[in-house]
Amino acid sequence: MPFANVDGTRLYYRLEGREDLPALIFSHSLGVDHGQWDMQMPALLPHFRVLRYDIRGHGASDAPPGDYTIEQLARDVLAIADRAGIGRFAFCGLSLGGMIGQWLGARAADRLTHLVLAATSARLLNPSLMEDRRKTVLSGGMAAIADAVMGRFFTAETVAASVPAIASTRHTLLATNPEGYAGCCAAIRDMDQRDLLAGIGVPTLVLAGDRDVSTPWAGNGDLLAQSIAGARAVRLPAAHLLNIERPRSFTAALLEFLLPEPIDRLQSGFAVRRGVLGDAHVDRAIARTTEFNRDFQELITRYAWGAIWTRPGLTPHTRRLLVLATLAALGRWEEFRLHVRTGLAHELEPCDLREVLMQSAIYAGVPAANTAFQIAEEELRT
Repeated sequence: MPFANVDGTRLYYRLEGREDLPALIFSHSLGVDHGQWDMQMPALLPHFRVLRYDIRGHGASDAPPGDYTIEQLARDVLAIADRAGIGRFAFCGLSLGGMIGQWLGARAADRLTHLVLAATSARLLNPSLMEDRRKTVLSGGMAAIADAVMGRFFTAETVAASVPAIASTRHTLLATNPEGYAGCCAAIRDMDQRDLLAGIGVPTLVLAGDRDVSTPWAGNGDLLAQSIAGARAVRLPAAHLLNIERPRSFTAALLEFLLPEPIDRLQSGFAVRRGVLGDAHVDRAIARTTEFNRDFQELITRYAWGAIWTRPGLTPHTRRLLVLATLAALGRWEEFRLHVRTGLAHELEPCDLREVLMQSAIYAGVPAANTAFQIAEEELRT
């Protein structure tokens, strides 16, 4: 297991993704661990080398006794990045992780490319709540606060829905070391970073939940957005752990903020078109280009492939299924066959085809699905 050693304290981290991609570091909330970001990973790994870690006192990291400070927790991040060989990185922190991010944005801006501050605050409106919680866990353990914390993490509807991630979050909360949790409570209790905000000079996104009672927008997110020059703000209909309660909306906001706009949509379109349809097909299309159809070829490459297929909100797998369902409904069988063939060569499996065509049978009609199944079976036999 990868650990960084900081003055005798072992800090666990997990590094995933290709080494040639830009680095993104995630920092979790109080009372959970690096698994908080599981729902974001599939969409992010095609674009970033992602480092997730357990804040000291949490997860697989050591939990030394005593009070921690936000500066100490932030310097832990820099030590982990150094241990992992990461120079500059984008940083996304939620709650306690966002408090750490504020310090990094002001004091270590040379290491950051972007900063995302989610469901967090520069100074809690009532810091004494953290002192009360610190004393409670030290005397009664994590079970003494679990119900109250879960009620702040998520909306009542989400908790009642018994979503698997809710049970997992509760399990992680209960397994957190009380001494480590208390140490982080002290860091939040003593934190006042309002004077740091004007010194944050990296591009910053502030994410907030409209139903967050722990760090409500008024007095917390609004202060960050107003005090950090050029900061963008996005609000989601969620409680405190908004990346779990609204995972796709959270990820979409991240990607829109972190990914650069293509400089040349025609070139990026050709790259995506080759990735989806294969070099052989694209080479044939280029070879058949004439003065008469050149503008049309450029149109579909620039807009279909360069503007739509490059959008990060849907995975290539999902886009392929949507294309197949649409083509089957419209009876565009030549294109349907092409996308079946190229899909099977990349992200799709036979079970994917079966499910999307069963769906098409209900919503586009049995005759369309019948033809689609025949074509799909022909391609599966080749």
